[in-house]
Amino acid sequence: MSEAATPSAGPVSSQVIDAPHVRRPLLAQSAPWLIFGLFAAVPLLALATGDSFIVVIATRMLIFALAALSLNLIMGYGALVSFGHAAYIGIGAYAVGILSSYGINDLLLQITAALAVSGLFALVTGYLSLRTSGVYFIMITLAFGQMAFFFMVSLSAFGGDDGMSLSGRSTLFGAGMLRDNLVLFYSVLGVLAAAFLLMRMLVASRFGRVLRGTRDNPTRMRAIGFSPFSFQLTAYVIAGMIAALAGVLLANQVQFVSPAYMTWARSGELIVMVVLGGMGTLLGPIIGATVFILLGDVLAHFSEHWKLVLGLILVLVVLGSRDGMSGLARRLRGGSDV
Repeated sequence: MSEAATPSAGPVSSQVIDAPHVRRPLLAQSAPWLIFGLFAAVPLLALATGDSFIVVIATRMLIFALAALSLNLIMGYGALVSFGHAAYIGIGAYAVGILSSYGINDLLLQITAALAVSGLFALVTGYLSLRTSGVYFIMITLAFGQMAFFFMVSLSAFGGDDGMSLSGRSTLFGAGMLRDNLVLFYSVLGVLAAAFLLMRMLVASRFGRVLRGTRDNPTRMRAIGFSPFSFQLTAYVIAGMIAALAGVLLANQVQFVSPAYMTWARSGELIVMVVLGGMGTLLGPIIGATVFILLGDVLAHFSEHWKLVLGLILVLVVLGSRDGMSGLARRLRGGSDV
């Protein structure tokens, strides 16, 4: 966006130009790395307590944090609520399962296949979905997500509705390093950190500023010469590919692939993670996924109706802050978004 266009763009344009990292308090700048540092120390906690299952739960948190981070790109910064986002997790997981069934266990090849298929699926479905808006967009993404779900159910050669077990985890250049839960944990943490940096660069770039401007006032963005559709479609494809990467990691962790990964209920959980942590913030989805998985694991020990309690907690958080837990933390420290 040129400086010459800035004065005529009005207040909305000036909001778009401001990068989210400008003049942030020191605490806001260090908060992400503090959280990543705490995650990195989780194996030490597992060693101290003698409970290796802590690493398994933490790995699951990181995987769903990656998926929620991808959804936040279109939902938090693009105002596009997708009820079919879990389909991309399933695509990534089935890329691992199907290729493994043919003896292709190399992680890089599986990731390449997952990114290619998910990118194509997102491009086609996004092109059609973005022709609509509001509740119609929600419903058409739900329809595409269910189409993907029932397609996988119909593949009886790969387990159908029952899913398929993997013979083992993926290899990297022939080495089975991911068989170790600790190596898998730090690999997922590294992927999440890289995705976080990518999102930070995207949001701070002109692409991100235009995407946020489209969210706030698409008519104004058209008036100053930008096409909201192309920016939204690009964000939609990027979000789908990152979610597919989360699916690859999820399949490797649980060594099982199922159409259940692709249901609308799973998409709803991702939306809850984003809302719980704080839409439109970089750290919010990571916080939301962590809290969601942690509460689910803890509350499930007390009642099979733990989702009811979790729902009440979500209502209280939203009533206390429309920006989720990130908004609450921001107000407590008097800072800005992270």
